[in-house]
Amino acid sequence: MDPVNYMQAKGVSKAYGEKLLFRELSLSIAQGQKLALIARNGTGKTTLLNIFAGLDEPDEGYCTYRNGLRISYLPQEPSFDPGLSISETLLWSDNEQTKAIRDYEEFISDASNTGDPLKEKELQTLIERMDAMRAWDYEQRVQQIISMLKIGNLKKTVANLSGGEMKRLALARVLIEEPDLLLLDEPTNHLDIAMIEWLEGFLSRQKLTLLMVTHDRYFLDTVCNEIVEIENGLVYNYKGNYAYYLEKKQERKMADQAQNEKAINLLRRETEWMRRSPPARTSKSKARIQAFHHLKEQTSIELEPSAGKIRMNMARMGKKILELQNVCKSFDSKKVLDNFSYIFKRGERVGVVGPNGTGKSTLLDIITQTLAPDNGKIITGETISFGYFRQEGIRLDGQKKVIEVITGIADRIRLDKDHWMSASQFLRYFQFPNHMHHDRVEKLSGGEKRRLYLLTILMRNPNFLILDEPTNDLDIETLNILEDFLLQFPGCLIIVSHDRYFLDRLADHLFVFSGAGTVTDFPGNYTYYREKQKQGGPSKKETVKKQRPAKQVLRTGREKLSYKEQQEFKALEEEIGRLEKEKAMLLDKMNASDMNPEEITRASERYQEVEFQLESRSDRWLELSERA
Repeated sequence: MDPVNYMQAKGVSKAYGEKLLFRELSLSIAQGQKLALIARNGTGKTTLLNIFAGLDEPDEGYCTYRNGLRISYLPQEPSFDPGLSISETLLWSDNEQTKAIRDYEEFISDASNTGDPLKEKELQTLIERMDAMRAWDYEQRVQQIISMLKIGNLKKTVANLSGGEMKRLALARVLIEEPDLLLLDEPTNHLDIAMIEWLEGFLSRQKLTLLMVTHDRYFLDTVCNEIVEIENGLVYNYKGNYAYYLEKKQERKMADQAQNEKAINLLRRETEWMRRSPPARTSKSKARIQAFHHLKEQTSIELEPSAGKIRMNMARMGKKILELQNVCKSFDSKKVLDNFSYIFKRGERVGVVGPNGTGKSTLLDIITQTLAPDNGKIITGETISFGYFRQEGIRLDGQKKVIEVITGIADRIRLDKDHWMSASQFLRYFQFPNHMHHDRVEKLSGGEKRRLYLLTILMRNPNFLILDEPTNDLDIETLNILEDFLLQFPGCLIIVSHDRYFLDRLADHLFVFSGAGTVTDFPGNYTYYREKQKQGGPSKKETVKKQRPAKQVLRTGREKLSYKEQQEFKALEEEIGRLEKEKAMLLDKMNASDMNPEEITRASERYQEVEFQLESRSDRWLELSERA
């Protein structure tokens, strides 16, 4: 039996002023499909999702939907009534079942309700009401989602949420709704890696239909079974995951290149003929002239240019780079750095990972001395020139032209002793074609503005790059170019990112933030770190092999393990293995559908305890392993 067709777009076109986003686009979505939409920034991915969600209208064409189809949409920048509470926003429906769940969730999320006999009676009333409504299955799903996305006090109002909390709230709401069709615009933005891995598993296991825009290549590869690419206004379908897409796209590009070379040779001959100004008297001459113009239009469509490789002329770097000595930082009673010490060497490539709110961005602000530590010293070499890409970005002058933003810094960029690149060439390298150079900044998409901001950092020729979530809102093509650029960068590099693919390509070792001020230096990339977490940590032999001698943490005290520490080290290996097994079992249990609300609440609480214990035990294991 053929799958049920949920939605179909026919001949959809959209333009803003003179800027054409897409033309005569056709796409259908059937039940069970998990589609990823890939296109360059500024080509209308978000606009297309808005049209599919019924929030915008196409200039031409139409969309048809199956009768009664329920669609939920996660926009890039969600907004809710600021006066509503989290629970009212999550469970916004006014039907009696949803009201019962909302009242129950608010009650159990309030810690002050425990131990009071009157409250126990109120709880019993709420349970009986849930029984009568047969609402437990739905409540179980709610509990799982809000727990894994770490949505806290349900009585907190939307007005008091940060941008990241707002995005997680919006994501929780669309997942709770259980729609027929799920539209997701950059769902992994503002999630830490643990949340992304949970969401990846959740969407992979669920029998749902979705269309999403994402730049997270590991996420895309795991979740989606089909990729739709929009390029030069045309739609290409790839029936497979991201790895399949890369293979088939390369084959298509090679075929297109061969075809384009034939067309260019033909155009050259036809141009010579046209220059002789043939009189368009005969129908044959007229047809040839028309064919010439059609051919010229065809060959003017640019194929994806090869970015090539460029090597920036980095400012000279002396022997002393950067040294942190016993750095401490707290906010009120929350400790984010506790006696953190590290000596940076030439060519350091550090990835920074850890849950949201553990102090990753704080470390970057302290390194660049935009934030003072409570205790400790930061010693920066005289030759060090920082380039700091902030997660929140900067406000670019919307009235300036794109080329003016770049030439305001420099008219040309030095690549090496004898080679220079003009501002226009640098823009083209990072996917700003000529026709965009004189566009005003206010006309750019969110991703294009972040890309332009990134260029203003790179153009200053820093020798120590610090990038805080640089991949947010960038398209995959730009990410590949940025990765190639950074692989050629000879200076020091610190990256805070939730993009595992990006970290794996660029980071040699990790600073792992575990909370309560604990930061561990892990010798390897993110995938290696996760593998060793699951196995209970790397062996002593592997740790020594992976650790590069150029990198060292300042240590005090004796280096060798005492007998007691050796016994602790052995016990930690066994305990970490046991905790990993329990964590996996709890996750499977919470994803099952046969648990009652009390069981899922207990499982969720235990999951958080196990996760915390696992992080602290792994940190201690790594500390001992470095000294072993």
